[in-house]
Parts: sequence; C-alpha cells; structure tokens
Amino acid sequence: MPRSLPSLSKAWRWLLLALACVAASQLLALVHMPAGGFIGPMAVAIVYGVTIGGLGLPRSAFKLSQGVVGVLIAQTLTLTVLRQILDAWPVMLLATAITLLLSLVVGIVLVRHGGLPGTTAAWGTTPGAAAAMVAMAEESDADPRIVAAMQYVRVVCVVLLGALVSHYLGVTDTGSSHAAPLPASARDWWDLLVTLAVVVAGVWLCHRRLPAGALLGPVALGTLLHLGGVVTLTLPQPLLELAYGIIGAYVGLRFDRATLHTIARALSKMILASLVLIALCALSAWLVTLLMHTTFISAYLATSPGGLDSMTIIAIDTHADVGLVVALQTLRLFTVVLVGPGMARLVARFARPS
Repeated sequence: MPRSLPSLSKAWRWLLLALACVAASQLLALVHMPAGGFIGPMAVAIVYGVTIGGLGLPRSAFKLSQGVVGVLIAQTLTLTVLRQILDAWPVMLLATAITLLLSLVVGIVLVRHGGLPGTTAAWGTTPGAAAAMVAMAEESDADPRIVAAMQYVRVVCVVLLGALVSHYLGVTDTGSSHAAPLPASARDWWDLLVTLAVVVAGVWLCHRRLPAGALLGPVALGTLLHLGGVVTLTLPQPLLELAYGIIGAYVGLRFDRATLHTIARALSKMILASLVLIALCALSAWLVTLLMHTTFISAYLATSPGGLDSMTIIAIDTHADVGLVVALQTLRLFTVVLVGPGMARLVARFARPS
C-alpha cells in the first residue's frame, strides 16, 4: 500500500481521487468509449478502494445523481415512445421471464459449485437493483458484504461488456443529445432550478417507497411535468458528467480489500457466472430483436442483468432505444422485488452443506 496517500488529509485524498476520475473519463472520451463518464470513475474508484480505501460517498449524493439520470430519462420518454412500450408489453414480459429463468439456472450452478454460503450466494446471483438486493438480503440474515460484492462484480462485467459491445458495433459516444449548454440567460437559469427541484422532489418522494425509487421517482415526476408542458427540463453537460461520475465512483468505492478477501476463492467463478449469464441474455436479446424489430444494442442493454441506472446511461450515450431499455429494466426490477425472496430460497436449496 502506498504510504504517502493515507498520510494526506481527507480533503486532499478526495481531490486526488476526483482528478483521477476526471482524467480517466476524458481518456475514455478520446477513444469514444460509451458511458466513459461513468466507467472511468468506476474503474478508478475500484482501484482506489481495493488498494488504499478509507473513502466513501454519502448515499444521498448517489441518490441525487440517480435522480439526475432519472430526469434525463424523462426527457426521452415522449408519447410516441410510451405508445410503443404499451404495444410491446407481451414481448417485454417474455424477455423478463427468460432473463429471470436464466439467472435462476446460473445461480443454482454457482451456489452448487462456487463454494459460497447458500442463502448469501442466492441473493448475490438474483438480478435486480444491487442496493435493493443487498437490503433484502440483510433482512434475510445473509452476509450483505458478499451479496454487495457479487452484485457489483456482475454490474462491472455488464457495464464494461455493454460499452465494448456498443463500441464494436460501431455505436460511439457522441455526447448526449439531451444535454443542454450552460445557462446563458435568466430563463435558462430558471429552467435549471426547476429541473433540480424535480430531481430533489422525485428522490424525496420515492426513494423509500419504491425499489430504485431515487431513479424512478424523478422519471415519473419529470415525465408527467414534461409531457404536460408544465416545465422545461434542462440538464447541462457538466451536471450530467458529475452525476455519471458520482454513480461510478459510488459503485467502485464499494469494493475494498476485506470484501475481496472474503470472496477471493470464488471470485473467478463469480466472474465466469456473470459472463455466462450475460452471454445467455444476449441470445434472448436476439430473440427480442426478431419480435420487436428493434436494434440489437437496444435489446442487449434492455435484457442485460445490470443496474437500471448504468444501462440507461449507456443507452443514452449510444443513442439506443432508451424507452425500451428503461421499460424492460424497470419491469424486471419490480418483478425481482416480488419474486426475489422465493428465487433466493429456491437457489439456496441447491447449495452444498457447509
């Protein structure tokens, strides 16, 4: 471990971490990596958390950043997009069922041969919002550290592969088309203040009432106000980059040396299980493209077993069908919250005796 960094004050360590995150984000932007503003800070924070540690972002910053992404989603949900989602609900239900079934099979194989405690590993392999799965696992007396690590290992795999697939399919990050320039007039500043108020109100109203409520609350509130012509939502690019960076750093800083030591023996199997699940979900994405006549990258991001926020960020940056991605990811999230405990108990039955 470097001895110079821990001796610095916390403010200096935060500053160095922030500068490293900005540098990584800009480096990925140079090679046109989708969601580089999210992936760069996440990678830097993982390295920092594992090698040095001692820093952690407040949960409120993470939730507000999710709220910013939620308002960005609200800007993309036009009446045409919503109508397309309603018309395709049978295919979306089928895709959700396929993803959950594949996750169940992979989870059973992992708890049988991965060497992890049955109930804990079951929650770790259940696809859904990582924070929601950790909270539900803790209520079931499972080890939340291992569950969090397993969830975020899969999120990292999904995000990196999602960005690489987008890149090699020729879909590059050209900057979000929904990002606004910096405010230049009193009207622009007023729209920005109203938008921030929508973010705060949506997070405050829903973050404890809904799974992923910090994201879905601003989506719902922003969509209603935007479609009704009540407000003009505006999000300057620096604000979006800050939100992306906070979400990425929050995920990355969850990784620390103690957690990795706890799961070290099963880490390779966890990564392999994540990659197998991603590959199987890619096959289901191909099926979705046949039934819905959408692009493969949109279906791939919609069916990937990652987080709603991270998949949405990649979808926006690659100009994929954001409505489809948000709808499918949200549907699976609520389905997992309903059937997650039953899935975890079923997977745990296949675990080998300790």
